[in-house]
Amino acid sequence: MAQDDPPEDCDKTTHWAETRTDLAEDRNIMAMERTFAGWIRTSFAAIGIGLGFRAVFGDFEPPWLARAIATVFILAGGWLALLAQHRAVKTYERLSTHKIAALGAPNFRLLAFCVAGGSILLTAGLWLLNDGTLGGN
Repeated sequence: MAQDDPPEDCDKTTHWAETRTDLAEDRNIMAMERTFAGWIRTSFAAIGIGLGFRAVFGDFEPPWLARAIATVFILAGGWLALLAQHRAVKTYERLSTHKIAALGAPNFRLLAFCVAGGSILLTAGLWLLNDGTLGGN
């Protein structure tokens, strides 16, 4: 293709190489953001499975077992959000944007901490808000 032919001017070759590298770095940032979104979706799915398990097996015997299994899924969802945030921020720190406006590390942290905090509150509510006693039915 004509655009792939080497230019006569060496400075033009350097410019093309730098432009392609910059665009590749932007694509990596966008891929990292999509991956973070995928991990957050998985986190919400785990929280939803925990809530669903508790709702479907509410009258399970012994009564604490359904709560315990739901708690595992809900807290795993919060942990996944924190793990996704950690990986996204580490990747984001190694890259720099050129042509795109990236989300930024504080946004990843805020979302992940909200999900993790929500999972902790949900777990506390699951155990404490039934009749006011720990493990009550």
